[in-house]
Amino acid sequence: MKNEKRSEVGVQALGKNIRVSATKIRRILDRIRGCSYREALVLPEFMPYKTCSLISQLILSAAANANANFGLNKSDLFISEARVDNSTYLRRFRPRAQGRSCPIKKPISKVIIRLDFNKVRDIDR
Repeated sequence: MKNEKRSEVGVQALGKNIRVSATKIRRILDRIRGCSYREALVLPEFMPYKTCSLISQLILSAAANANANFGLNKSDLFISEARVDNSTYLRRFRPRAQGRSCPIKKPISKVIIRLDFNKVRDIDR
């Protein structure tokens, strides 16, 4: 099970403890999955969402990892995997009537962006 595809070089960036729900991040990742590196940097700039800057930072980080660790050219990279997972919840309590408390769950997400060095190929969106 180790290194099933050694011919493909994969570089990833991981964003942990992002205080945004997974559905809000997923709508951005669905648009950039399968795009080239340059196109994936341009697309979030024109989207009206707050989390686009976080996704752009992760794409830049993954490209910097590819350049520093493997010496790959950034223009030859494409996004092969963009995934978001639910992490834990930040729990808070809100006071309610008659001295009771009501829990509030604030979601935390984990984002993984994986870049591959290959021709840009179509991945099902």
